[in-house]
Amino acid sequence: MEQMIFIQTGTGVDLHGQNINEASKRAVTNAIHSNSMPGIQGALPDQDLNNMKVNVKLGIPGDMEHLDEGKIKQLIPYGTVTVEKLDGGLITTSGVYLSDQEDKNDLMYIVNAVVEVGY
Repeated sequence: MEQMIFIQTGTGVDLHGQNINEASKRAVTNAIHSNSMPGIQGALPDQDLNNMKVNVKLGIPGDMEHLDEGKIKQLIPYGTVTVEKLDGGLITTSGVYLSDQEDKNDLMYIVNAVVEVGY
Protein backbone atom coordinates (compact mmCIF):
# COMPACT_ATOMS: atom_id res chain seq x y z
CA MET A 1 0.00 0.00 0.00
CA GLU A 2 1.57 3.27 -1.12
CA GLN A 3 -0.63 5.61 0.94
CA MET A 4 -2.77 4.58 3.90
CA ILE A 5 -5.84 6.78 4.38
CA PHE A 6 -7.43 5.27 7.48
CA ILE A 7 -7.67 2.23 9.73
CA GLN A 8 -10.78 0.62 11.19
CA THR A 9 -10.85 -1.96 14.00
CA GLY A 10 -13.39 -4.52 15.10
CA THR A 11 -14.05 -7.63 17.16
CA GLY A 12 -16.10 -10.70 16.30
CA VAL A 13 -17.21 -13.63 18.43
CA ASP A 14 -18.56 -17.06 17.58
CA LEU A 15 -20.26 -18.26 20.78
CA HIS A 16 -21.34 -21.64 19.40
CA GLY A 17 -19.94 -23.97 16.81
CA GLN A 18 -16.30 -22.91 17.20
CA ASN A 19 -16.27 -21.47 13.68
CA ILE A 20 -13.31 -19.22 12.98
CA ASN A 21 -14.95 -17.98 9.75
CA GLU A 22 -18.03 -16.70 11.59
CA ALA A 23 -15.94 -14.90 14.20
CA SER A 24 -13.71 -13.39 11.47
CA LYS A 25 -16.63 -12.20 9.35
CA ARG A 26 -18.20 -10.60 12.41
CA ALA A 27 -14.92 -8.85 13.28
CA VAL A 28 -14.58 -7.35 9.78
CA THR A 29 -18.25 -6.37 9.69
CA ASN A 30 -17.85 -4.73 13.11
CA ALA A 31 -14.85 -2.77 11.80
CA ILE A 32 -16.55 -1.41 8.68
CA HIS A 33 -20.24 -1.33 9.66
CA SER A 34 -20.43 2.09 11.30
CA ASN A 35 -18.20 4.03 8.95
CA SER A 36 -18.84 6.33 6.04
CA MET A 37 -16.05 7.45 3.73
CA PRO A 38 -17.51 10.41 1.83
CA GLY A 39 -14.12 11.75 0.65
CA ILE A 40 -12.47 8.45 -0.22
CA GLN A 41 -13.22 8.49 -3.93
CA GLY A 42 -11.59 11.88 -4.41
CA ALA A 43 -8.47 10.72 -2.56
CA LEU A 44 -7.93 7.68 -4.76
CA PRO A 45 -5.93 7.60 -8.00
CA ASP A 46 -8.21 8.58 -10.91
CA GLN A 47 -10.99 9.07 -8.30
CA ASP A 48 -11.88 5.40 -8.88
CA LEU A 49 -13.06 3.15 -6.03
CA ASN A 50 -11.53 0.19 -7.82
CA ASN A 51 -8.10 1.72 -7.17
CA MET A 52 -8.64 1.40 -3.43
CA LYS A 53 -6.46 -1.14 -1.61
CA VAL A 54 -7.82 -2.79 1.51
CA ASN A 55 -5.68 -4.90 3.80
CA VAL A 56 -7.57 -6.95 6.37
CA LYS A 57 -5.51 -8.18 9.31
CA LEU A 58 -7.13 -10.83 11.48
CA GLY A 59 -5.89 -11.84 14.92
CA ILE A 60 -7.05 -15.45 14.99
CA PRO A 61 -6.84 -17.73 18.05
CA GLY A 62 -6.13 -21.06 16.37
CA ASP A 63 -7.73 -22.94 13.47
CA MET A 64 -6.11 -20.34 11.21
CA GLU A 65 -5.84 -22.90 8.41
CA HIS A 66 -9.67 -23.14 8.31
CA LEU A 67 -10.17 -19.45 7.44
CA ASP A 68 -11.89 -18.98 4.08
CA GLU A 69 -10.19 -15.81 2.82
CA GLY A 70 -12.64 -15.58 -0.07
CA LYS A 71 -15.55 -15.07 2.34
CA ILE A 72 -13.64 -12.28 4.07
CA LYS A 73 -12.80 -10.58 0.77
CA GLN A 74 -16.48 -10.64 -0.24
CA LEU A 75 -17.28 -8.34 2.70
CA ILE A 76 -15.34 -5.48 1.05
CA PRO A 77 -17.28 -4.16 -1.97
CA TYR A 78 -14.52 -2.19 -3.76
CA GLY A 79 -10.85 -2.33 -4.56
CA THR A 80 -8.18 -4.95 -4.17
CA VAL A 81 -8.42 -6.85 -0.90
CA THR A 82 -5.68 -8.79 0.86
CA VAL A 83 -6.09 -10.84 4.04
CA GLU A 84 -3.36 -11.35 6.63
CA LYS A 85 -3.78 -14.06 9.24
CA LEU A 86 -1.97 -13.35 12.51
CA ASP A 87 -1.77 -15.10 15.85
CA GLY A 88 -4.13 -13.31 18.19
CA GLY A 89 -7.65 -13.18 19.51
CA LEU A 90 -8.85 -15.41 22.29
CA ILE A 91 -10.42 -18.79 22.93
CA THR A 92 -12.31 -18.99 26.21
CA THR A 93 -15.26 -20.82 27.69
CA SER A 94 -18.74 -19.70 26.77
CA GLY A 95 -20.00 -21.50 29.87
CA VAL A 96 -22.42 -23.65 27.90
CA TYR A 97 -22.40 -26.54 25.44
CA LEU A 98 -25.35 -26.72 23.04
CA SER A 99 -25.36 -29.66 20.65
CA ASP A 100 -28.23 -28.16 18.61
CA GLN A 101 -25.95 -25.15 17.89
CA GLU A 102 -23.28 -27.47 16.44
CA ASP A 103 -21.02 -26.99 19.46
CA LYS A 104 -17.98 -29.25 19.56
CA ASN A 105 -17.24 -28.10 23.11
CA ASP A 106 -18.03 -25.13 25.39
CA LEU A 107 -15.51 -22.74 23.83
CA MET A 108 -16.08 -19.43 22.06
CA TYR A 109 -13.71 -17.89 19.53
CA ILE A 110 -12.90 -14.17 19.56
CA VAL A 111 -11.19 -12.58 16.53
CA ASN A 112 -9.80 -9.05 16.22
CA ALA A 113 -9.76 -7.25 12.88
CA VAL A 114 -7.83 -4.30 11.53
CA VAL A 115 -9.00 -2.98 8.16
CA GLU A 116 -6.48 -0.68 6.47
CA VAL A 117 -7.70 1.42 3.54
CA GLY A 118 -5.58 3.34 1.08
CA TYR A 119 -4.10 3.03 -2.38
